[in-house]
Amino acid sequence: MRLAEELLLLLRNDDGTLYRVPEWFARYALGSAVLMDLALEHRIDTDAQRLFVTDSTPVGDELLDPILAEIMQSQQTHDALYWLDHATRHADEIRDKALSRLIDKGILELKDNRYLWIFGTKNYLLKEKEVEGELIQRIRSVLITDTIPDPKDTMIVTLAEGCGLLAYFLSGEELTTVKPRIELLRNIELIGRVFLEMLNVAVQPAAGKLDEGS
Repeated sequence: MRLAEELLLLLRNDDGTLYRVPEWFARYALGSAVLMDLALEHRIDTDAQRLFVTDSTPVGDELLDPILAEIMQSQQTHDALYWLDHATRHADEIRDKALSRLIDKGILELKDNRYLWIFGTKNYLLKEKEVEGELIQRIRSVLITDTIPDPKDTMIVTLAEGCGLLAYFLSGEELTTVKPRIELLRNIELIGRVFLEMLNVAVQPAAGKLDEGS
């Protein structure tokens, strides 16, 4: 599965609705997930000043290739923050494609409870519980053990941590214990760091408004 697909499994509420975090958290995370997968496919790389294409060959994946094409076609060089913001604008498209794939694979089942396509909800019910269980176990293993994590596992942990999802999979005591491990992992990968920085920048105005109202 691609990171966007794994992330959506984590973002589901128990009743199958989306999302268990604020929607704009999810949007940033979905945009980041596509860039992370392009990096895992060795199509892009980053440094402090720029994000650039290292291999222009299409991946053959409808989640990744549209963003890769847009990076390739850009007449200017931009940093990772620019492209993360750009990918986030495609969050609805990324979500819909990833959900369709999860349904096609038999991992999720769609129950559309909307009336006149407006009222009610869509519920994405889990059909293959072992898939979600294995994903959560990977996250727990990365955080609780001292093994060197797979790059993809580091990325899904970063996305989950940025969205505030780890509390769903770890006890309060475990979260306290793994804080040093989380800090280590969140500094390993540049796109992940930019994602977390973007969330911090987005949260600050909201926090300021709350302070003014208190």
